[in-house]
Amino acid sequence: AGKFLISANAGPSQIAGKLCHENFFSTSWQNDQTPMAMGEVLNQKGVKSLYIMAPNYAAGKDMVAGVERTFKGEIVGKDLTKWGADAQLDFSAELAKAKASGAEGLFIFYPGKAGGAFIKQYHQAGLKDVLPLYSVFTVDALSLPRLQKANFASVLGSRTTQEWDPSLDNPANKRFVSDFKAKYGTYPSFYAAQSYDAIMMIADAVKAVGGDMSKKDEIRARMMQADYGSVRGKYRYGNNHFPIQNFYLREVVTDDEGNWTTKVVSTVYKDHQDPYASECKM
Repeated sequence: AGKFLISANAGPSQIAGKLCHENFFSTSWQNDQTPMAMGEVLNQKGVKSLYIMAPNYAAGKDMVAGVERTFKGEIVGKDLTKWGADAQLDFSAELAKAKASGAEGLFIFYPGKAGGAFIKQYHQAGLKDVLPLYSVFTVDALSLPRLQKANFASVLGSRTTQEWDPSLDNPANKRFVSDFKAKYGTYPSFYAAQSYDAIMMIADAVKAVGGDMSKKDEIRARMMQADYGSVRGKYRYGNNHFPIQNFYLREVVTDDEGNWTTKVVSTVYKDHQDPYASECKM
């Protein structure tokens, strides 16, 4: 008890809201925010009808809730597929339904192995020009090298949203991306960026109290300042200790060396706070 918990990835709605805690801090996002940004992108692009696919578990439901919260058009179909140890990896039936629905766009959230399986089947079905793909936490620096190796070119030009991108122009991010590429030979993922920020924030807070970890109030106050030099640029913390930050539209492109990566197209949200902060009593 009394320990700090720093989340470098997951942002459950419950922790952002009624179950918020003074010793919890996030260096990522609340789950709904990234798909909320995508919903706004779809509105801006004039998409009137959408088909949704995601795995049937807590994060998947948060992602669906996020895009449904902001998308103003009609959701013509939705599939929450089996998740867990025997997760569904054959999406042929769902893709056929999505195509037949006449939707103007397909929104997906499929992290990890499921994401690779989905993109492969989307590519093989030849849906790029029929059913444009809009994804969150599916197409990223972890999956793109594998997708490029398999030449699944349908992913090029697809759009995704995120609070961070390797192309963000600030000194901390330039150094981080350069050092990461030099060591590992590939672009860092958002997981790496958020974890790097978590370590930098902890180190900054520990340094501020001279290493005296008993000074919990001072540590908490220092972390609230978010003044450690984030790779996403300057942000601030809300009352629930989740970042109030920008979210960007990113496009899958080929860099100057022929590698598939992403670049920022536009800023979708500026200084965005999650929708559950009002339920937090801190």
